[in-house]
Amino acid sequence: MTQTPTAHSPAEGQARAHFTVPAQHPMVTVLGSGDSLLRVIEKAFPAADIHVRGNEISAVGDAGEVALIQRLFDEMMLVLRTGQPMTEDAVERSIAMLRAGGTGEGPEETPAQVLTQNILSSRGRTIRPKTLNQKRYVDAIDKHTVVFGIGPAGTGKTYLAMAKAVQALQSKQVNRIILTRPAVEAGERLGFLPGTLYEKIDPYLRPLYDALHDMLDPDSIPRLMAAGTIEVAPLAYMRGRTLNDAFIILDEAQNTSPEQMKMFLTRLGFDSKIVITGDVTQVDLPEGTRSGLRQVQEILEGVEDVHFSRLSSHDVVRHKLVGRIVDAYEKYDSKHGTQNGTHKGRGKAGHKGK
Repeated sequence: MTQTPTAHSPAEGQARAHFTVPAQHPMVTVLGSGDSLLRVIEKAFPAADIHVRGNEISAVGDAGEVALIQRLFDEMMLVLRTGQPMTEDAVERSIAMLRAGGTGEGPEETPAQVLTQNILSSRGRTIRPKTLNQKRYVDAIDKHTVVFGIGPAGTGKTYLAMAKAVQALQSKQVNRIILTRPAVEAGERLGFLPGTLYEKIDPYLRPLYDALHDMLDPDSIPRLMAAGTIEVAPLAYMRGRTLNDAFIILDEAQNTSPEQMKMFLTRLGFDSKIVITGDVTQVDLPEGTRSGLRQVQEILEGVEDVHFSRLSSHDVVRHKLVGRIVDAYEKYDSKHGTQNGTHKGRGKAGHKGK
């Protein structure tokens, strides 16, 4: 498309929308550098004819598509008014949210509500949900005592939970953060690794440390850990404890046994919150051991103050190819008779690659 004026009227069965960008917003913030955002919109609405003249934008085409384009520009302006820039990714996610809107599945949050919800600002960057399911997951953490975040790699389930934990600590809603994982890993067991117990555990828990470094001053982390304000430990260390005034995150929960999951859930103390994250398609337990995360969905679904947030490949916020890879694996599993990532009668086929 070239940025040229149009005078033609919509044909029969078509509609026309007109949008004026306020003078205080440079057109580059709406159209993108080199019209990059405009190209994303044109690609998403190929049947619509979009024209730009000065600060005027018009669209002609199918009434439903034109209405979506109008809403898209309205939402983009709401985001831009907060001072937050629009990116190609944000435009694509906004279009996906608008197309999925009106399905009747709960309240219809708008793209602007999703994209401008700040969770935590740290070290010059702000952590926000990027998809509708991510926003609902974050909102569920605010509303419920126990929340399960279940979905494939890259959907932000652990990262967002940790951001909420740091937010809760900083606002004094809790006195400490406890981060834990079951010490099970594909292809190796901690007992066979060299070094002391701490040195064996440290590499396995490293992803949790890395996320903390994104959210807190790195120099403060050793002090907070020494004081017990932040604890990062394997799941076995939770046995026999009651965890009060804490924000507790269990990561990689698909690798818990049913007994471990029950043990962990019953550690809940007063004024505490638990978030459990995992991907039921990537289980590293020995063959014949059922995943506690799979079982707990059957047991606790519908229990008051327990919430299950389910994320999908559409919520992957890593490289776009990751979402396509997740979809391809799901299609393969379905075609070849796999169940939740575990082959019938398989040896190590269900283990996740590293």
